[in-house]
Amino acid sequence: MDAITLLHERSSMGKLVGPAPSREQLETLYRAALRAPDHKELRPWRFIEFAGEGLDRLGELFAEAEFRENPSASDDTLNAARLKPKRAPMVIGVVAKVTPEVPGVPKVEQVISAGCAAHGILLAAHALGLGAMWRSGKYAFDDTVRKGLRLGDHDELVAFIYLGQLGGRHKPTVEHDVESFVERW
Repeated sequence: MDAITLLHERSSMGKLVGPAPSREQLETLYRAALRAPDHKELRPWRFIEFAGEGLDRLGELFAEAEFRENPSASDDTLNAARLKPKRAPMVIGVVAKVTPEVPGVPKVEQVISAGCAAHGILLAAHALGLGAMWRSGKYAFDDTVRKGLRLGDHDELVAFIYLGQLGGRHKPTVEHDVESFVERW
């Protein structure tokens, strides 16, 4: 697949099945992520892999966050939170490892750089024939989850990338009218 085709055809895959990506495939994904734009070579990223029991641990964090938000949450609600990470055989948390007060490199730029690293993972996954879905949702911004993942005070969780084999067909990509997004001066 050439690069332009990859960029034009990448799409999210919500239905993912096992097995999880292999070590070799993960190496390719991370190598792509590490090519993200990186002003002053801060490398403002950190990746957390969740697979097997790690998915269970992440699910427990989600359930704990749900309970802290709503102590009267039903067992069904808490169990639904526990199962969210199991929508794929692997999840990669992408963390913006922010270094505050770097002259010329504001926090927002470091967070965007981590977002670019996440996008690199998505692109590489598609190129390898894997399915991937970028998810965030309320748990990505929850203090209980942040603490459980040992995020620093300045760190931001930018993505939970769900990875696996294609469990369905890719939806056709929607063609957008480029001109509606471009302003020319």
